[in-house]
Order: sequence, then structure tokens, then C-alpha cells
Amino acid sequence: MDGYEISTDPDRLDAALVHRWLSQDAYWALGRSREKQDAAISASLNFGAYDSASGAQLGYARVVTDRATFAWLCDVYVDPGARGKGLGSALVDAVKARLAPYGLRRILLATADAHEIYARAGFEPLATPAKWMAYGEQ
Repeated sequence: MDGYEISTDPDRLDAALVHRWLSQDAYWALGRSREKQDAAISASLNFGAYDSASGAQLGYARVVTDRATFAWLCDVYVDPGARGKGLGSALVDAVKARLAPYGLRRILLATADAHEIYARAGFEPLATPAKWMAYGEQ
């Protein structure tokens, strides 16, 4: 995207900013501790979206994967001031492109309010949700 760049370089991430975004503004991570967020970052494949001119971080996405069969896309967040410009879609497209060489069987995600955005990127509801189960908080 013109004016933006997406990177998987962990040294570019503003971990304090990512923590603030998620713990204070993301319904799925409200109250998440900084320690928990840092642990999640260190064990994941991370994507940062940046303003090309200033270098300021404007978005984030995290992927948990074995790089062989499965990935979970999570913690997708775009700064409120940068929303509506396609940055979220660009993050998801970058994730798909980065994971494509692995030949994963599936990439999952969960969303309460962004179904249309993810559908445009090719995600669809589970064909057989009754087969899936979860352990823990739901």
C-alpha cells in the first residue's frame, strides 16, 4: 500500500503500544497484562504495519503456527486514526502471503464484528462447526 509498509521484523514492534491497543481497546484482550502480551509476542509470528514516512506503527497482527499444518490469526488491530484505509486488509493479505509457502491445511481466526473484512480476504465460516471444540474461556 502506498504510504505504508508491513514488516515481520520483531525489532520494529512497539510492544508497549501493542499492549496498550489490545489491553485497553480490543474487546478480546481487555485487561491483558503486559507480561502476558510480551510472552505472546515472543512465541508468535508478528506483523507490524507502519507509516512509511514517519515509521510510526499503525497496526498489528499475530499468528500462532506450527509452520506445517495450522495457523491461528489473532490480535489484528489497526490504530483508530488509521482505520478505513485498507490497512487491516493489507495486514491480513500479508499474513496469507507469508504463510502460503508452508502449505498449511487451514488458518483460523475468531471475530465478533469483522466478518465482512475477513470474508473479502477469503475466510469463511466453518463448514462443520459442530466438529470443533474449545477448552477454556469462551
